[in-house]
Amino acid sequence: MPKIRVGVIGTGFIGPAHIEAMRRLGFVEVVALAQNGEEKAREKAAKLGVPLAYGDYRELLLNPDIDAVHNCTPNHLHFEINKAIIAAGKHVLSEKPLAITSRESAELLRLARERGIVHGVHFNYRQFPMMKQLAQMVKQGEFGPIHLVHGGYLQDWLLFDTDFNWRLDQAAGGRSRAVADIGSHWCDTVQYVTGKRIAAVFADLRTIHPIRKKPVAGGVTFGLQTDGGETAYEELPVITEDHASVLVRFEDGSKGSFTVSQVSAGRKNALSFELNGSRKSAHWKQEEPASLWIGHRDKPNEVLMADPSLFLEEARASIHHPGGHTEGWPDSLKNMMLQYYTFIRDGKDPSKDTPSFATFEDGHLSMCITEAILQSHEEERWINITT
Repeated sequence: MPKIRVGVIGTGFIGPAHIEAMRRLGFVEVVALAQNGEEKAREKAAKLGVPLAYGDYRELLLNPDIDAVHNCTPNHLHFEINKAIIAAGKHVLSEKPLAITSRESAELLRLARERGIVHGVHFNYRQFPMMKQLAQMVKQGEFGPIHLVHGGYLQDWLLFDTDFNWRLDQAAGGRSRAVADIGSHWCDTVQYVTGKRIAAVFADLRTIHPIRKKPVAGGVTFGLQTDGGETAYEELPVITEDHASVLVRFEDGSKGSFTVSQVSAGRKNALSFELNGSRKSAHWKQEEPASLWIGHRDKPNEVLMADPSLFLEEARASIHHPGGHTEGWPDSLKNMMLQYYTFIRDGKDPSKDTPSFATFEDGHLSMCITEAILQSHEEERWINITT
């Protein structure tokens, strides 16, 4: 059977990670990439070992040999490029957020459904093996009804006012930053694990550094920046949030809360959450992905280690190595790509078959939650999620 041929648009931090994950599958071939400027595209293609390079994504979409396209560009380009990929009749896997507004994400969902396109959004945290195991445990009722979910996602890469990145620019990143960038991952993960949607939010947001110092020579995404030294800066206003605290209400009336921050010293990618059920609790940390704390009232607590021999049958396919061989963030990308491309390879119909990966529907819901959080902060009240 011929390999599925893929093109990747955008080659910053996340594009190469997509490429590496796809290459681990064996039945998917990355045949082309695109980024602004033909010379830069050729240099990147040579570095990554990709045969074809395009200085304009539209040229990539004209290639009839490409079956699917990954959109790994900055946020403000997602809508335009996703729409063009769909119009070209190619399957699409988009980075999050799916778009900048819920109006745009709703249009993309409608177009993808009309064209019968296999559509995915890169919410990869739900693809960690332990998340598959935990979701199945919840589904089988091991925890009883879940009445409380709480946690957060903390980072420190924007702690100093001299830290700068395109995400700080509202024109490029959108109206929300911390919530849209990392809060969206938290919300998608807990909704996947619990099997229930967030129905309403009450939010409080804050911008710690309303004025940021942008290096005149240009900054590097996730670059190591300190207090400036001899670097020349220009001061720019920032209005997107550095952190947010959000109360949530789920569709069944259960409650929760989470905090997201990009200014918490010492925290790198500290996504964590705890489920409290009527029978027992569970706590998971992304930075220690191979273990799940399980809490009890009437007996000693437990720690479940990631091991296929200990996993439920329904979750076993998500773990690929023997126990003790920790599978981490790159493996969650591989699992995302495996689920997405197996769906395509098997000829499944997105209108009839249930995908085991996040789709444009999940991306649209995430956009609606983000907008509700912004509205809640502005109006200082509970806002219902409407899709």
